[in-house]
Amino acid sequence: MAADERNGRLAALDVFVGEWIEQVEIPDAPPGRCTFEWDLKGTVLVQRALSPLPEFPDGLMVIAPTPEGYLQHYFDSRGVVRLYRMTLEDRTWTLLRTEPDFTPLEFSQRYVGTISEDGNRIEGSWETSYDDGDSWEVDFQLTYTRVESQPTG
Repeated sequence: MAADERNGRLAALDVFVGEWIEQVEIPDAPPGRCTFEWDLKGTVLVQRALSPLPEFPDGLMVIAPTPEGYLQHYFDSRGVVRLYRMTLEDRTWTLLRTEPDFTPLEFSQRYVGTISEDGNRIEGSWETSYDDGDSWEVDFQLTYTRVESQPTG
């Protein structure tokens, strides 16, 4: 990997590196945990999410740059495998799935989160669309709060 790519688009992902508390905004929901860490000599960012709620799966996500932005490869404890197009611009983190991949596309999905100025909180929501993205409905809100940061890769 060219040093300028590591110093550019990959370095922008350093904002995620560390341990986070994940809070789903449903009544009495206990918080989950999430970590982001560099792997493969700093060429991919790996996210691991553990949920205390049985209705929310544990997940393993791998984020890598593409010519258009980033791609998140999603795996979860239900056996679901999906691909999300990802952008990170002006403290806005967006994940978007609008095409069939390893799982049939019954609805489109997106997560839009805003990263706080100090980088220690991400407030956002998962949304669904049943009309090819013409209109979106909030599925659930999901907030990340940083526990600690880790060295960058």
